[in-house]
Parts: sequence; C-alpha cells; structure tokens
Amino acid sequence: MSLLDKINSPKDLKKIPKKRLPEICSQIRELMLDVVSKTGGHLASSLGAVELAVSLHYCLNTPHDFLLWDVGHQAYAHKILTGRRKDFFTLRQAGGISGFPSKDESIYDCFTAGHASSSLSLALGLACAQEFLSNGKKRKIVAVIGDGSLTGGMCFEALNNTGHLQKNLLVVFNTNDMSIAPSVGALSNYLNKIISLPVYNRFREALDDFIRRRVPKGKRLLGLAKKFEEGFKNILVPGIFFEELGFRYIGPLDGHNVELLVNTIKHLLTFKGPTLLHVVTKKGKGYKPAEDNPENFHSVGAFNLATGVSSKTKSVLTCTGVFSKKILDMAKKDNKIVAITAAMPKGTGLDRFAKAYPDRFFDVGIAEGHAVGLAAGLAKAGLKPVIAIYSTFLQRSFDQIMFEVCLQNLGVVFVIDRAGVVGEDGVTHQGIFDIAYLRTIPGITIMAPCNAKELEDMLEFAVDFNGPVAIRYPRGSFAMSSYRGAALKLGKAELLKKGKDIAIVALGSMVSEANDAAGILAKEDISVEVVNARFASPLDKNLLNDLAKRFRKIVTIEEGVLDGGLGSAVSEALDGKIYVKKMGLPLEFIKHDRRDNILAGYGLNSQGIVREVRKLLLKK
Repeated sequence: MSLLDKINSPKDLKKIPKKRLPEICSQIRELMLDVVSKTGGHLASSLGAVELAVSLHYCLNTPHDFLLWDVGHQAYAHKILTGRRKDFFTLRQAGGISGFPSKDESIYDCFTAGHASSSLSLALGLACAQEFLSNGKKRKIVAVIGDGSLTGGMCFEALNNTGHLQKNLLVVFNTNDMSIAPSVGALSNYLNKIISLPVYNRFREALDDFIRRRVPKGKRLLGLAKKFEEGFKNILVPGIFFEELGFRYIGPLDGHNVELLVNTIKHLLTFKGPTLLHVVTKKGKGYKPAEDNPENFHSVGAFNLATGVSSKTKSVLTCTGVFSKKILDMAKKDNKIVAITAAMPKGTGLDRFAKAYPDRFFDVGIAEGHAVGLAAGLAKAGLKPVIAIYSTFLQRSFDQIMFEVCLQNLGVVFVIDRAGVVGEDGVTHQGIFDIAYLRTIPGITIMAPCNAKELEDMLEFAVDFNGPVAIRYPRGSFAMSSYRGAALKLGKAELLKKGKDIAIVALGSMVSEANDAAGILAKEDISVEVVNARFASPLDKNLLNDLAKRFRKIVTIEEGVLDGGLGSAVSEALDGKIYVKKMGLPLEFIKHDRRDNILAGYGLNSQGIVREVRKLLLKK
C-alpha cells in the first residue's frame, strides 16, 4: 500500500511525517497522469500545484478553515486529498467528479468555481464575516490565485479593498513565469524564512510599539525604518506593489519545495491583516511533455501517457479551425481587420492570426470586459475589430457589450466560440446563455451558421456591417459540409426544404439535426418543412407569418436555454397565431458529460426531433 492510499482526508495527511510529503506529491502526480490520460482534463496547471495543495491542507484545518482555488482548474490534488481519491477515475465523466471545485460535490469546496479572478473577493467576504461570528474558533481563510487571474479587473478591485480593510487573510499568489525564476534561490528563501518567523514579527511589533510610545519623534523614526525595510525587501524580493496595496508580502518561494512551503505557511497563518505569499511553480511539473508544452496540456483530451500524443486518430476541421482560416484570409485583403482575445489565442484559433499580423492582434489576458472596451475604441477609430471569446466567458463583459459597443452602435464583431453545450467542463463552462442575454440588448445582430461555408459568409457580412454583430458556433465540427446556401441578407432566414404537415425552424448547430429528422420522417410519409433561421435577431417575420398561414404547428430548435432564446423570440413575434413547440435547453446549470450525451438527453438531435414531431401530429 502506498502512502497516498492511506489518505482519505486532510486529517490523514497530517499524520504523515513532513519529510515524507515529497513522496505524497510524487504519488499524487502518478495518479493524476494515469487518470487524465484517459479522461482528459486540465492537466498542466494541476501538476504545477501539487505541493501547494499538500502544504495548505497540511497546515490548515479544512474544512473548518476556508481554502479557495481561483478558477479551480489546478485543484485536482485538492480533490484527491479531500476524500475523492477513490473516485478520481470518474473525473469529468457523467455522474463522476467535476473537473472544477463544486460546492455540491464536497464540503471542502467552498464555492463552485470555473471562472477566473473571483477568489479574492469571495475570500474577503468570508474574512469580513468573521467579525460577526461568535460561534467558536475563527476560521483561517486562504485564497490561491495564479498570475493569469491577476489580469482580471475583479482581482484588482479585491486587492485594493482587502488592503484597505486589513482583514486577516492569506493570499497564495502562484506564478509560473520563468523570468522571475532567478529570484527563487537560497538568498530569497533565507530572507523570507527570517521575515516569516513569529519571533521576527513579534520583535518588529514590539519595537514599533516601543518607538511610538517612548522615543521622541518616534513616528519619524518608524517612517525611516519602514522605508529602509521596504527598500531592502524591494532589492531582494519583488513585492513592493503588494506592500503598497496594504499586504505583507513574502516571496517568491520555490512552489515545489513542500517542506519550505509547510514551514512558511504555518508562520504566515499567525499573521494579522492581509498577507500575500508569492510562490513560483512550473506548469506540467513532473511530466516532461506537459513541462515542454504547457499550453497544449492546459486542457487536454485523452492521450498516450508514454508519448504525450493525443489519442485522437484523425484530424477533423473544427468550427474554430474554419474561423481561424477565414479570418486570416480576410485580413490579407483588409488591413483594417484587427483581432482580440482574452488569454485564449490558441483556443479561439487566433494564434495563426497573431503570428501573421502581430501588430494587429491583441491578447488582453483574462479581462473580457476590457477586451470589449478595447474593441469599442478600435472600432470608433475606424478599424474592424473581431473579438473571439468562448460563450461562457463573454458573459463576463455584458455591461461593456451593452454600453461601450451597442449604445454607440459600433462595428464590433463578436465571435462566440463554444456556444451551446461544451460537455465535460460542466456547469461553469456550458455556453448556453448567450442568445438569451444578447437578445435583451438593443441593436445587436445575432447569427448562427449551420456549416463552414455559412460561417465564412457570416464573417464577411459581419465585418462590413455598420453595427455590432455576434456570430455563435458550437464546440467541435460542422455538419452539412456539402450544403451551399443562398446569399446572406440581414434578418432573412432560408427555406431548406418544403413541407406540408409541420414546419421546423432551426438555428445553427440544430439545422443539420432538423434536416436529418425531416429525412427520417419522410420515410413515414410525414412532410416536414425545414427553415434555417440564420438570425436569432432580427427575425425573419415575413417568413414566420407565412408559416403561420400554412401550418397549424411549428417547432423551433436551438442549442441554448429556452427562456429568452430563439423559440421565445418566435413565439413573441407570432403572438399566438400558431402553436409553437420550443425545443432547447432548460434554464438550469447543466452538469458535465459528453456533449452528444447531453444533447441526446434533452432531445436535441434528429431522433429527439422525430419523437417530438410524431407526438405533435397526434395531438389535436
């Protein structure tokens, strides 16, 4: 039996001698690699945070103490240590454990996480609440946040407020930028060991108090002493930024030296006021393919553990790939086209654009609101900004879409990747709300292509359109590859197939499913008219009114929530003239599973449409 097999909770971890913690870390990495190579997941970040998770649980009294992981994609070791080791093989599988912290999964997960830059605000709220609680021992509060999350505006707002309020809170700032690696060494470790020792801090506090009370002009001396200490620390420790915000800064330390981390964290948990521990880690630590290519192993599918090569056998042109190629072709012909993303150049397919046109490419980091504001400024100046963001992350910039872009009627193109069900990443990543929330904003055009050719046409239409346009497409590849539709016109749907018994109005990824369903039903002598909606806003009201005259019932189908979606828009437009059966997703947070399983479960495939049409035609 390995050491890790004995650990079913942090209490078991505390029984392990400190000198043997590196063995635990090694065994956690082995388990992580074995499972993620089969299930896929966020591997590189979790490999890099193993020692952090072990050290924090070794020092804290979780779940009484609060431990928050920003984003949460680095929390696999945390899950393994908190009673989920035996179930770890079910990672991201239907009915299994989530790839992110989940409040419904474990008492050790304070919040369900998945989006960046929120942990400090949540931690400060918990810290402030301690003053109102009198039920026993106060809880320690620790938030772990990476350098990527630090680009988010919410994080800066929380840093500012935390420094002002001076509540007891430990922030572990995890960076993996190798440019600061030279600071991680014997001198830095020695200095921070001294600074973090309780005896040093008791001496410092006693000296401050003595000087204030007993020494003439004591305040001036304290000021000089503080400047000397800050200057000394700033030479050896790059933490003056956080010190000026009101934090006590310790670091940077080697984030893979588990004994050093344990010793330091134990001391820091006794500090009063906000403290920031800066650690440096390596993404993909312990697995050479991930260390060499951390971006490729950030979010990875199943792969060959021996080689690091993806288990996928054939290369399929994805929706993202179609966009990537088309925007590059368009940029060659139009030098006013600029591209923006929020820390996802490869995920959105803009990495090729960045290489070809570095001066026309902007990666703003995890700062979606700023990305949209930047796009508005670029558009106002006469450029043609195309901003590519995953659906789940675009919702972080709702206010900027409304006021900085739509109120100004600026020509910004929103390319919404991973729109609809994304699958294994679960509740925080399903891109199912964008149609509903964008429809509430005046002046924005919302489109969804049914295939690659239509996406290309929509991009050309959007870039030359005088106003804001959103184009949404799903994760994966397009169907209907041979279909070549009619030319695009604003707010005009396309009739794909004539019918006489019932009509289906489908949007985007659901057009191919509706078309296939019509083919199946035709064999049963059921004649189905199929409409490719193309636009969720504005709607083709002329076509809808024509359908209302010729049919008693119509079906709408979309890969998004029903409340506020295409079906709702169609019902509102027809105002009771005809019965509208709306097919889509319920207004709820959808758990992780394979994308095709989720869609099938909600009837959003050809077989589900066939069943619904049969039932509708039997109903009077």
